[in-house]
Amino acid sequence: MSGTTASGSGRTAGVPRLPGGGVNRWTVLIVLCVSLLFVALDTTILYVAVPSVTEDLRPGPVELLWIVDVYPLIAASLLILFGTLGDRVGRRRILLLGYGLFALASAAAALAPNPQILMAARALLGIGGAMIMPATLSILRQVFPDRRERAVAIGVWSAVAAVGAAIGPVLGGFLVENFWWGSVFLINIPMMAVMFLVGRWLLPESRGERNGPWDLVGAVIAALGVLGIVLGVKRIGSGTAVLGLTTLGPIVVGTLLLILFVRRQRRREHPLLDMRLFARPAFGTSVGCIVLAMLALVGLQLIAVQYLQLVLGLSPLETGLRMLPLVFAAMAAGLAGSRVLQAVGPRAMVSLGFVLTAAAVLCLTAMNDQDRVWLLSLGFVLLGFGFQSTLFGAYESMLSEAPAAQAGGAAAIGETSYQLGAGIGVALLGSVMNAAYAPGLSHVDGVSERSSAAASHSLGEAYKVAAGLGESARAALREAARDSFIRGLHITLVSSALLLLVGAAIALRLPRRAADSAERAEGDTATGAGCDSEPAPAGSGR
Repeated sequence: MSGTTASGSGRTAGVPRLPGGGVNRWTVLIVLCVSLLFVALDTTILYVAVPSVTEDLRPGPVELLWIVDVYPLIAASLLILFGTLGDRVGRRRILLLGYGLFALASAAAALAPNPQILMAARALLGIGGAMIMPATLSILRQVFPDRRERAVAIGVWSAVAAVGAAIGPVLGGFLVENFWWGSVFLINIPMMAVMFLVGRWLLPESRGERNGPWDLVGAVIAALGVLGIVLGVKRIGSGTAVLGLTTLGPIVVGTLLLILFVRRQRRREHPLLDMRLFARPAFGTSVGCIVLAMLALVGLQLIAVQYLQLVLGLSPLETGLRMLPLVFAAMAAGLAGSRVLQAVGPRAMVSLGFVLTAAAVLCLTAMNDQDRVWLLSLGFVLLGFGFQSTLFGAYESMLSEAPAAQAGGAAAIGETSYQLGAGIGVALLGSVMNAAYAPGLSHVDGVSERSSAAASHSLGEAYKVAAGLGESARAALREAARDSFIRGLHITLVSSALLLLVGAAIALRLPRRAADSAERAEGDTATGAGCDSEPAPAGSGR
């Protein structure tokens, strides 16, 4: 597929015709966004089902963390491989294979009889998601070569991603309340079947560079490096391990593996990832901003869901509905993103987005064991608008900085950053939460040391332990656990705000105006290698 648009044609060159006429690029965008919606849903839809999964399958605290976290981690590990593979064998082909695997993995997850099978099914979901996510963004980059149109398309795409992640708890709450926790996975099956048929009929095939062999060894090194770092973070924050070989070892090994991966890519004639992209300040800065934004928010969102259910006593559906202000604010920010970007430029948009998100997070530190609806709604509105503005500006700058011929690699980098930030965020902020929560349950009047140790794993576990105690001990343990959880929540919120302010400072390296990086990328495209497509027609603007 060509990444160019014939002058005045109004139709993307190289997009195949359907029986009834040509495929409009906006129709392609709709199909890509629906694909992305269900992948994004699975990032958060399990959050409100965590208490039900815990009650039914009885996973340990580490197993539960992996059930939630393995999906984004596996996806992050494989995005580079599948993004570059799509460039070479066809992005639509990889996308369709992803639909099939996602449906099969969803069925396995819904029917999982124990935590181990559920973790394995979530890992398969991660593989399917890794096939789908970079394909949607790289096809978008090719179909919309004009930066202004692409900014609008990315605004819609990023709004859908935010909506999918944000309505996950709403939809999950409805399903868990009316059916059982496995239903949060079953809904994927009919939708993926429909998307397979629609995608096969409507989506154009597109390819980029197809030079050289695939570096499978490099992909394995990168995956092991990411998993090693996150495993170490999990163990440090679990409260059951001390600093030593079993905690710092994986982090050190993971870091060394990632350094080895970078060195390997620089030496190879045909690398999985062109490391020269990171030499561009706007590209590397955008990637760092995506990681920090997701790291600060996703782990916090999981903790917030637990607060709403376990501290305020809301049902899963009520919990999801409480998060609707975040959904609407994120949609508004995504749809308005193109105009805001043109008005203030990437630097101001991303920096102010970080600052607004940090202000929203600090506002939420006023939450306690009393239900403050308006405070929570205000915090979620500011959070959704600030966070989505940050992601929009960072994604748009990153894609515009990369030449069209490297769309798959650039998309994979962006989605890897997104998923890696989400995975590490759950681990890191979950670790901060656990470290702040556990000490408050070390000595509770009338509660044995063994029961206190079990209760220190999580607030949900504390409630279960309390149910088996006498009346006075039960009340004392529940109150101590609730107070410890709220104290840990406040510490986690402040930690998240600090990360967001760091992101605001980093974003100052982005260009002042949207045209800066576009001009550099277009110049590189004119002089660099092209896509596996027709030459740009005269007058196309490239």
